[in-house]
Amino acid sequence: MQQTAYCGRVSAYRANQHDTMAKEKTVFACNACGGTSPKWLGKCPHCDAWNTLIETRANSDAPAKNRFTALAQSSAVAILSDIQASEVDRTATGQDELDRVLGGGLVQGVVVLIGGDPGIGKSTLLLQALDSLQRAGQKTLYVTGEESGAQVAMRAQRLGLTASQVSVLPEIQLETILATLEVQKPHVAVIDSIQTVYSEALTSAPGSVAQVRECAAHLTRAAKASGTAMVLVGHVTKEGALAGPRVLEHMVDTVLYFEGDTHSQFRLVRAIKNRFGAVNEIGVFAMTEKGLKGVSNPSAIFLSQHAEPVPGSCVMVTLEGSRPLLVEIQALVDTSGPSPRRLSVGLDRDRLAMLLAILHRHAGVACMDQDVFVNAVGGVRISEPAADLAVMLAITSSLRGKALPKGFFAFGELGLAGEVRPAPRGQERLREAAKLGFSVAVVPRANAPKKPIDGLTIHAVDRVDEAMEVVRNLG
Repeated sequence: MQQTAYCGRVSAYRANQHDTMAKEKTVFACNACGGTSPKWLGKCPHCDAWNTLIETRANSDAPAKNRFTALAQSSAVAILSDIQASEVDRTATGQDELDRVLGGGLVQGVVVLIGGDPGIGKSTLLLQALDSLQRAGQKTLYVTGEESGAQVAMRAQRLGLTASQVSVLPEIQLETILATLEVQKPHVAVIDSIQTVYSEALTSAPGSVAQVRECAAHLTRAAKASGTAMVLVGHVTKEGALAGPRVLEHMVDTVLYFEGDTHSQFRLVRAIKNRFGAVNEIGVFAMTEKGLKGVSNPSAIFLSQHAEPVPGSCVMVTLEGSRPLLVEIQALVDTSGPSPRRLSVGLDRDRLAMLLAILHRHAGVACMDQDVFVNAVGGVRISEPAADLAVMLAITSSLRGKALPKGFFAFGELGLAGEVRPAPRGQERLREAAKLGFSVAVVPRANAPKKPIDGLTIHAVDRVDEAMEVVRNLG
C-alpha cells in the first residue's frame, strides 16, 4: 500500500512537470551576444560568431518572471550591519580529511561539485561517506547514472559495507530524480554523475552543455528549497578541468578536485571554491583494500626515507590551505649536450628558469651547460613561491655533489635582485618542522621568531649569497 502511494505521488509529480514543459519550446541561444534562433545554425544570425548557439528552453505562454523559481525567498532591502549573521550547523561525513576540505562538514542545502580522473576514487569516497552518515542517523540517497544497483552493491561489498542501509536509485532522468528527492526528502544526496542526467524538456544528448547546465540548475534549486545537502560528481576533460559549462562551477557552493596518480595509493582532495570554508584546503587519503582512509600525518608521504643525507635533496615547508606540509625537493644536475634541458615535476617550469638565472647572477653558480631536473616528492604540486630557496639549495647540492646536513630544511621566496623574501605564516611552518624532528633551518629574516623554538637552530638570511654561505659553513 505504501509503495502504491509512493508511485502515485511520483506519477503525479511527473504529470505536472510534463504539463508545464509542454508549454515550453526549444530555442538556441548565442553565448556571445545572447540572441536566439529557432533552429541550430553554425553561425549566429545576430553577431556572426561561429559555434556559439546552444540549446535552451523558452516558455511561450507563461510570463518570463515565472520561468524559474528563486534560489531563496524574496525579502526586503536591509542594511548589512543590521543583518544577523549566525554560524551554520555542520554535519560530519565520517571522513575526517573530507570534513577538513569542506570546512568542517556538510551544511544544510549546500551543493558540492567534485571532479577527478576516471578511477581516482570519487564514487568510493562518497559511498563511504554516505554509509557513515546513514549510520549516524542521516537519511541518504545515492543516485547512480553510470552503474546499476548491482554494481553499487558489489562495490559496497568490496568496501566491507555489506549491511549498509543507504538508499540507491539507478536513474538518469531529471524529472524522476527530482520527484524522488521530493518524496524521500533525504538529508544528503549524491548525483553520480551530473553528465549522465538529462531532462525531457531538451532534445540534446546527456552530457551536452545545455543538459548539464539545465539539470544542475534544477538540482541546485531543489537542494536550496528542501535543505538537502547535495553532492554532484562531475567528469573532467583531458586537461583535468571540470567538463561542461564554466557556469556550473559558479552555481554550486563548493568545488572539489580529486588529484593523484591512479598508479599510486595516495589521493588528494583539494578545495578550489568553498562558500562555507577555506579554499586551497587539501585532504590526503590512502587507497586500501577497504576503500579510502584518511592520512593523519601527510608530511610522511612527501618525504623520502634516506638512511643518510644525499646530494640534491632539500626539505621545505609548504602551506596547503591551513595545513603546513613538509615536502622533499629533489634536484639532479648533469652534464648536458648542445641544448641543456630544464624539467620540473610539481613545480613551475618557468620559475625554475628564473631561479637558475638568480643563482648565476647573485650566487655565482652557473648551470648554463647542465641539464637540470627538479621534482617534488610524492606527486604534490607546489604553486607558492616559498619553495624558491629550497629549490635553489637542492640544485646547488646536486651540482657540487655534497649533501645538506641531516635535519635541514628551508623556505623563502627569491627576488630578481637577489633578496630572500618572507613566506606567509612562517611561525607555523617552523613549528611543524620542529614537531617532526627537524633541527636546522635557513629562512628569511622576517620569518625568524622572536622567541627560540626548542630543538631548532634557525639561520635568518636577507640575500641569496648569505644563504649559500650559511650552507657552506654548515657542511
